[in-house]
Amino acid sequence: MTHLLQSYGLVLLFAVVALESAGVPLPGETALVAAAILATPQHHHYWIVTVIAVAACAAIFGDNVGYWIGRTGGRRVLERWGPIRRYAEKALPPGERFFAKHGGKTVFIGRFIAVLRVSAAWLAGITHMPWWRFLLWNAAGGIVWATGVGLLAYYFGKAAADAFGRYGFLGAGAVILIAALVFVGLRLWNKRMES
Repeated sequence: MTHLLQSYGLVLLFAVVALESAGVPLPGETALVAAAILATPQHHHYWIVTVIAVAACAAIFGDNVGYWIGRTGGRRVLERWGPIRRYAEKALPPGERFFAKHGGKTVFIGRFIAVLRVSAAWLAGITHMPWWRFLLWNAAGGIVWATGVGLLAYYFGKAAADAFGRYGFLGAGAVILIAALVFVGLRLWNKRMES
């Protein structure tokens, strides 16, 4: 199993993050966290810079695929069926105005919110956000997301292993508790941003 992770783990990371970014609901962030932990000195399967680069490239690539799917076929899908068509006729004009005004921020922030991470690229494409603008904000969001999540997992994973080696279960438990509190705090902040 370890040999498989060493040989194909980064390919798997790229595939999961890219597919999630393109609109398939997969655990891309979890894959990034796992790869970053495997890059810690205790595991040293990967180099953390490589993990971050692979995740950022996958996020940018997948979002661009989602954008082009939304841009080329999204409206046709929305306009095909009666009830959806009636809703789309009402929702698309305000959506276009919103993306014209706030599209860049939405694409950037969407990288950090699970539901938007899967759908922001499609929405940007469907509302015909200019591609160059989408690419700029998408690349910025993908790089910041991959770097932040990757380094957070890398250092918390390293800290938990060091605490366990030095202080046993009590030390490792304290590090895990702190990490859990940070995670819950970030999730609450995300929910507050969504509402």
